[in-house]
Amino acid sequence: MTQYTEAKAGRITPEMITVAESEFLPPEFIRDEVAAGHLVIPANKIHLSKRLIPIGIGIALRTKINANLGNSALSSDLNCELAKVQYAIRYGADTVMDLSTGLEIDSLRQKIIDEVTVPVGTVPLYQVCEKLDDILDMTPQNFLDAVEYQSKQGVDYMTIHAALLRDHIRYVDNRLTGIVSRGGSLTAKWMIAHKRENPFYEYFGELCEIMREYDVCWSIGDGLRPGCLHDASDAAQFAELEVMGKLAERAKNLGCQAMIEGPGHVPFDQIEMNVKRQIEICSGAPFYVLGPVVCDIAPGYDHITSAIGATMAAFHGAAMLCYVTPKEHLGLPDLEDVRAGVIAYKIAAHAADVARHRPNARTRDDNMANARYNFDWNEQFKLSLDPEKAREFYNNSRNKKEFNCPNSNNENSENYCTMCGPKFCAMRTTHDLNQLRREEE
Repeated sequence: MTQYTEAKAGRITPEMITVAESEFLPPEFIRDEVAAGHLVIPANKIHLSKRLIPIGIGIALRTKINANLGNSALSSDLNCELAKVQYAIRYGADTVMDLSTGLEIDSLRQKIIDEVTVPVGTVPLYQVCEKLDDILDMTPQNFLDAVEYQSKQGVDYMTIHAALLRDHIRYVDNRLTGIVSRGGSLTAKWMIAHKRENPFYEYFGELCEIMREYDVCWSIGDGLRPGCLHDASDAAQFAELEVMGKLAERAKNLGCQAMIEGPGHVPFDQIEMNVKRQIEICSGAPFYVLGPVVCDIAPGYDHITSAIGATMAAFHGAAMLCYVTPKEHLGLPDLEDVRAGVIAYKIAAHAADVARHRPNARTRDDNMANARYNFDWNEQFKLSLDPEKAREFYNNSRNKKEFNCPNSNNENSENYCTMCGPKFCAMRTTHDLNQLRREEE
């Protein structure tokens, strides 16, 4: 049984209860959303037997964020990649994807699954490609074997580019950047060379059999996602989206959970249309977007250009955001890049959740406002998305200013802001004002 088949049968699983408690929603609501295909709980049965804490991904829940990590042929330090995974989770990643293409990818993936409490995703095609001299040597059985192997390891969701059909490739001619998805480009090359249809599309039923056995969630990959603003919302992207919607429905009919991956580079004014079109075509299946990046001219700052688009996408219904780091387009991220990317996306997700009035979404903000007004610096640090950065900035500001610090009502704190100082601090002045009003009464 899978989370989907259990929900369709009217049953509430322990995983649904865990999700309901974390989202402040009734378990019956979670069950009904899973049954409708609007919510997925990526929870491989093998990973559940280890340390996994189930989460829900769906339009009715808090927006989740994913961190892409993994080694490459140019950088294959296993310990470094494991440190990045822990760093991403420490700063708030709800899921991680191991996109390794270098050495020791099997052992790295297993270590990640064994150690982390969040869902783990992969792109199985990368493993197939790494083991072959050329992707053209791949057989459909090679891919089925890789999916089964990773399912047995405990992978919770898999990106498979099953909706990119051979006929779609002709639409790419009008693009500036062609096919920018690694999985999409490899699949297209295989189809053209072998003069055959997409094997993942042809063997979709067999893939569902494997994934259903372990309750691995589909993440139907967008092999034709746009790689620049010029290519956004074109015929190639939307032709693939139509097939994605049909495959998501077919996955449900075969007892599997499914979410849909979305575009990477989209002008700001096209994001709402893209999200709403996905929701309509894919019958409300959870939308998982990369960014989207809203301008192409800021290498080194794409955690910002994409977080702008991510906020808009989440506000209009995207269920999960795939983070982008400052190194996007430039190289593999280091620890600080991972931190910057995760925090940028936590901000984007939280801003959307507040705007969408998700249960308790604004509680932390209101608590922060109270802490600021009461000059409770330790509480402010505790409530921050990045407590270390907040404390560091505070300490640097305090050390640079030679103020006569008045007595404070809070231990180890000052009752004025470190930006304005005691004389010009508006909130301190407001406290004085309120005291004068009380005396006047």
